[in-house]
Amino acid sequence: MKHQLKIYCQTTALSDLRLFMQTTLRELQVSEKDQHQLTLAVEEVCANLIIHSHQCNGKDQIQLIIKDSPEKIIFEITDEGKAFNLLDYEVPDLKKVVSEKRKGGLGIILVKTIMDEIEFESNKGTNTCRLIKWFRS
Repeated sequence: MKHQLKIYCQTTALSDLRLFMQTTLRELQVSEKDQHQLTLAVEEVCANLIIHSHQCNGKDQIQLIIKDSPEKIIFEITDEGKAFNLLDYEVPDLKKVVSEKRKGGLGIILVKTIMDEIEFESNKGTNTCRLIKWFRS
């Protein structure tokens, strides 16, 4: 089954995203704990796109497609903003983040912790981030 949502690149749209995620994941009978974690991971990626890739430009859009099967859920986030290159990502020094009382910078670590697989691709101006969560019985 496939579920789809488009949001404009404004941080106020993140509440619509959270509601869509909660409703869809509940419908898919995902545990409450997993609902919260998956929503957090998807919201983190979308917030980063809205803020860093689109500079909160309300004319731009992000599309989220959720594909589920008995074994896994795939969250496909697509946009046409500045591409993110995971190879360029430098893991922050956690001690430095804490000592500087810095907010932010830990989102990718969080997403990597929650999700089982993360894929990025860019093709002709369209960027896709695929977050995959496996559910093994």
